[in-house]
Amino acid sequence: MISGGSTDGDSNRARKASSRKECLEIDGKGGNEPVISFGPEDLRGVSLPHNDALVIQARVANYDVLRVFVDNGSFVNVIFKEALIQMDLYEYQLEAVETALFGFAGHAVYPEGEITLPLTLGTGDLRKTVMTIFTVVDAPSSCNITLGRPAMNELRAVASTYHQKIKFPIRGRVGEVRGDQPSSRRFYGETVRVDQKRARREEKGKKESRTEEVAEERELHFVAEEEQETVEIKPGKHIRVARDINAPTRVNLLNCLKAKINVFAWSQQELAGISPQVTEHKLNILSGSRPVKQKKRHFDPEKDKVIDEQVGELLRAGHIREVQFPTWLSNVVLVPKATGKWRMCVNFRDLNKACPKDCYPLPRIDQLVDSTSGCELLSFLDAYQGYHQIPLAHEDQDKASFITFGGTFCYVVMPFGFKNARATYQRLMNHVFQKQIGRNIEVYVDDILIKT
Repeated sequence: MISGGSTDGDSNRARKASSRKECLEIDGKGGNEPVISFGPEDLRGVSLPHNDALVIQARVANYDVLRVFVDNGSFVNVIFKEALIQMDLYEYQLEAVETALFGFAGHAVYPEGEITLPLTLGTGDLRKTVMTIFTVVDAPSSCNITLGRPAMNELRAVASTYHQKIKFPIRGRVGEVRGDQPSSRRFYGETVRVDQKRARREEKGKKESRTEEVAEERELHFVAEEEQETVEIKPGKHIRVARDINAPTRVNLLNCLKAKINVFAWSQQELAGISPQVTEHKLNILSGSRPVKQKKRHFDPEKDKVIDEQVGELLRAGHIREVQFPTWLSNVVLVPKATGKWRMCVNFRDLNKACPKDCYPLPRIDQLVDSTSGCELLSFLDAYQGYHQIPLAHEDQDKASFITFGGTFCYVVMPFGFKNARATYQRLMNHVFQKQIGRNIEVYVDDILIKT
């Protein structure tokens, strides 16, 4: 069952108001509506026995659309983004939708928006057209359109999966549309394959996540929080040092840090950055990719304040600049931190889809952890605002644009959220520490471990 969307309102207040509406009672008398029924004659041409879904052909906005899946369990009518692009209708202004769609397992999918298009069923004199609201979804699917209850109720249509047919009243008569069984069976097979691939990817992601969690636990085991103490090496500058270090080593370590304190950055303004001659991040957007400008997402005043503060910090640090007439435009997203504060991210999903994958390999975390066994002293360094130290190629800066209530901005450095950002950073670190990696340093993206 698909629920959500804006069918019964796009807010809690609107949905509550919809649920309070009084229903009109129909006594069933009068009127000239024909009786809709299904009989043995409707099975002519249907392969029996079967468990096929009802997949039909419909005419939408003067396009004959195949693989239209009739789903009485859907609260909304769905048209998939890829189909809308092939119909040359994606450039039309979409109405914003705030409410996510939820599937049977509760997974949320945020729509791209809504579009109203004419939907026509039937043939000849028994053809019926209604203006239908479709929710645009960017997701892999074997069908082009899902007709839910809103369209079926608007058409006053009755569907029978057993008879592979839809019937609807039209000018005192009954129109009908027959399902396409061969297409339905191909649709089912492709859907299963797509879902199996998605399940394998998710399971692989969970395994990698579990591996990383185990590795992090093993790393933290070397110096647990309760085994550390905070030491001030300069007024306002603090580090954490293990309690069990012997006195001579501790003195030498602190003296070294105090002497070399100028090599550490304590704020964004202190970051020198990497020269473009050493490395810079390039998008390499695939030729023929159509730029996408996401419609601005609205936030409440409290979140707007957080966004404004973080945008101000990025401007002062020189990591972003204002931009006019960007070709690509993305929305900001606020993600809660473990501390309860908010982190501002940018939804570069559409831009990432247009970029090829950089296959530069990342180290295996379990091997890095194993390589530290037997070392007497370990130092953990975290690159401060690591990604922001790498410049973004000038020709790609306007593509890394985002919109807030305060204007439009673009990154001049490599932002978090880019598809190949980790590969670019790992390549840089391997270049910088090529003589030390494996000997006295291990590096995973922006985490550096010095072993003695």
